[in-house]
Amino acid sequence: MKGFSKEEKSWVFYDWASSAYSIIISTAVFPLFYKAAATNAGVSGADSTAYLGYTIAIATFILAMIAPILGTIGDYQGYKKKFFTFFFSIGVGATAALAFIPSDQWLLLLAFYTIAVIGSSGSNVFYDAFLVDVTTEDRMNRISARGYGFGYIGSTIPFIISIAIIVLSQNGILPISTTVASKIAFIITALWWGLFSIPLFKNVHQRYYIQKEPNPVVNSFKRLGKTIKEIRKYRALFLFLIAYFFYIDGVGTIITMSTAYGTDLGISSINLLIILFVTQVVAGPFAILYGRLAEKFTGKKMLYVGIIVYIIVCIYAYFLKTTLDFWILAMLVASSQGGIQALSRAYFAKLVPKENSNEFFGFYNIFGKFASIMGPLLVGVTAQVTGNSNSGVFSLVVLFIIGITILAFVPEPKSEKVVKEPVTN
Repeated sequence: MKGFSKEEKSWVFYDWASSAYSIIISTAVFPLFYKAAATNAGVSGADSTAYLGYTIAIATFILAMIAPILGTIGDYQGYKKKFFTFFFSIGVGATAALAFIPSDQWLLLLAFYTIAVIGSSGSNVFYDAFLVDVTTEDRMNRISARGYGFGYIGSTIPFIISIAIIVLSQNGILPISTTVASKIAFIITALWWGLFSIPLFKNVHQRYYIQKEPNPVVNSFKRLGKTIKEIRKYRALFLFLIAYFFYIDGVGTIITMSTAYGTDLGISSINLLIILFVTQVVAGPFAILYGRLAEKFTGKKMLYVGIIVYIIVCIYAYFLKTTLDFWILAMLVASSQGGIQALSRAYFAKLVPKENSNEFFGFYNIFGKFASIMGPLLVGVTAQVTGNSNSGVFSLVVLFIIGITILAFVPEPKSEKVVKEPVTN
């Protein structure tokens, strides 16, 4: 990573570390492990998918409730790293704990999965906010995209190891059950996440902050209330949050529920794991490509491209029948999922005042988390009502259409400082 500072490299490396959780726990091994446990307990495929969606919704609702106030407190000098460490610790701890829960206790699995989701998502609130501390505005697209790119690439290593252990156990080459092999994957994830987070703890520090003051919690509530009143003065920021609320909902839902969706379509576990692995490999370079293209065509135009790709994904999913169809769908997702997330993070970082980055990223995440409640619920309810998972994914298309429409009205960032201007009717 020539041309990158030590702080930028260390920040990027956390994506390398935490993305193991994203692929193994959120997307691949745990959903398959949970689906098998629920099926053995007599739960239907559509119902178990719905319950997973409801669990994700509950976890994100909890975080959405606490993120803004934690972000506001986190803006005080020395607090950002402390809050990051807390959520990081419970995320890694809950991930490791999944390995010690009996496989027939599917409800308990969902409970610890909820804790893991809160830990992972909570740490990302403060990790995202560190972007303003490690680089300059003109490099944010590149650094944010590089983070997602390295995350996808790096996560393939523990993913390959985990898949190898599971496949070898299934074929009797390793003298362990598939259940034990899956639990080993959970341990690998926790260790990978913890080990490669060390550079961030050593080299990334809070450069922009608000000086400490008496009664920080009380004053944080006051500042939060003031921000809520004033946020509409930041026209670009306000409109972007509304657009982001809708389109990131669909992105997150497709990522977290893709494996359950594939299982309902009858795709084998091995095929799903292989598809997800290739998706990670393809997504890494595409995320970096989005960052470079954003420097040439602007981040906003590349966000348009990503959203349009996802609209095509939702429409195609409705007609999906075969494993080949799922491959095509996965590659479409791989081409844009990292890019749209990275450029959204960078776009927002350019709009926020740096000394209040945690507070504003608290709003960024609350919009994203509340959206993540709506998406899984929409898929879950639609799947149960229609008895068809395809219809559930197709229902997400409306969120992307609303998101891209509102995004069209968002002004381009012009400088490092947010330009206050009244919202016009």
